[in-house]
Amino acid sequence: MLLKIIISNNSNVPLYQQIKDQIKDSILKEELAEGDSLPSIRTFANDLQVSVLTIRRVYNELESEGFVVSQAGLGTFVSTGNIELLQDAKRRLIENKMAELIQTAKSLQITKEDLNSMMDILYEED
Repeated sequence: MLLKIIISNNSNVPLYQQIKDQIKDSILKEELAEGDSLPSIRTFANDLQVSVLTIRRVYNELESEGFVVSQAGLGTFVSTGNIELLQDAKRRLIENKMAELIQTAKSLQITKEDLNSMMDILYEED
């Protein structure tokens, strides 16, 4: 499994958080499927040129949040038992983006009706 992780040294976001967020995003977008294995800590750290401690922290936090499961001697895998958690995380992601959008619309004095119309048009464009 090839993970495309882009790290920015200029970001205010810590390295481990950048990596963790991108893995979570790949899981939520189903680019990483249930049961897919993640690279070993050492391999992943070498690929990204970060400390093994950084990757261990990423994996530990992802596991505590239910996104991955680690099996001693076998590796770390995308969790197969948390469909509900995954769906909730997807909803929260959208809710956060919508809240930001609504604040922007309000500050620009765009009505709820206009916003809904825009959303309907854009949603159907696909």
